[in-house]
Amino acid sequence: MRLLLAEDDPQLSESLRRDLVAAGYAVDVADNGIDAAHLGSVEPYDLVVLDLGLPGKGGLQVLREWRAAGLNVPTLILTARDAWHERVDGFKAGADDYLGKPFHFEELAARLAALSKRSRVRSPQRLGADGWHLDEERQMIVHASGQEDALTAIEFRMLRCFLLQPGKVLSKTYLLEHVYDGEHDVDSNVIEVYVNRLRRKIGAGLIATRRGQGYVLQEEKAA
Repeated sequence: MRLLLAEDDPQLSESLRRDLVAAGYAVDVADNGIDAAHLGSVEPYDLVVLDLGLPGKGGLQVLREWRAAGLNVPTLILTARDAWHERVDGFKAGADDYLGKPFHFEELAARLAALSKRSRVRSPQRLGADGWHLDEERQMIVHASGQEDALTAIEFRMLRCFLLQPGKVLSKTYLLEHVYDGEHDVDSNVIEVYVNRLRRKIGAGLIATRRGQGYVLQEEKAA
């Protein structure tokens, strides 16, 4: 999943970026509200972590602009402003969750996972297909036999994209946008490479190719 981290504290931002990448997210970072507002309006993020005290444009203003424009990406406010009335202002602006500083990363990760699950329309609590499931915490495929296959960061993100949208054709462009962060300039042919790697781990027939369109996880085999 692709995530926007809007945080102006460079030390905290870099620490969070590393931890979020390790947790399986492709992360773009904005250190001011102007860049955050722009990135959120033009890039297809799955989640946003938004600090309120951003220079240039405050986090609440950024969030209000997104919601007014119809951008409903799940957004967690992360801030040192933790008074109850400030929380109310955040939720009124369109926040989905709120976490005060200081905090433990494990709580942030759990809240983001909960936001992601709530945003799913029809996906099951445990993502899987055809007799195996995805262990999201350990980023592994667990087969019915008990065999486990480790996934690289890119494989994990891509497989999760497929499992969240079974039966839907995902173009190479879509997969590139949701698997890689904005710092990478990646040739679309690399998607085929990773699709083939996944097929070797989950079964060749589960991810089908739609010529000229992209790839689709066979819905009837999803569980």
